[in-house]
Amino acid sequence: MRLWIARILIAAVIAWNVQAAAAFLLHPELYAPAFQVSGEAGEALVRGLAVLFLMWNVPYAVALWHPARFRVSLYEACAMQAIGLAGESLIYLSLSPALAVARASVGRFILFDTLGLVALVAAAWVSRRAVLPYPRST
Repeated sequence: MRLWIARILIAAVIAWNVQAAAAFLLHPELYAPAFQVSGEAGEALVRGLAVLFLMWNVPYAVALWHPARFRVSLYEACAMQAIGLAGESLIYLSLSPALAVARASVGRFILFDTLGLVALVAAAWVSRRAVLPYPRST
């Protein structure tokens, strides 16, 4: 049961990331203005963020497979989420109030990464005592 709770939490974070990536890849013109960029270059920037979202999910997917067996991947996912949250917070603080649209966009990423970090830490906590179905090979 612990593993399934952890998997549900991890899957939610993966789903959020993949949904954002798909939206950014398929309709970058809708999201570029939120970053106060435009045109072909702005759309390329948004698509680049989508690729990063997908890349970011590799350890999350490994942890999803078996949160107890691949605990290191779950810890890596927690660390990546925390780094994202810290970085976005620093970016937010560096933006002047005149860049209200960009600040709002970064603020949404901060909220997203905060919720993701809470979910991943909860998954790590829930799965910490999960019994492995068979011994690890060395």
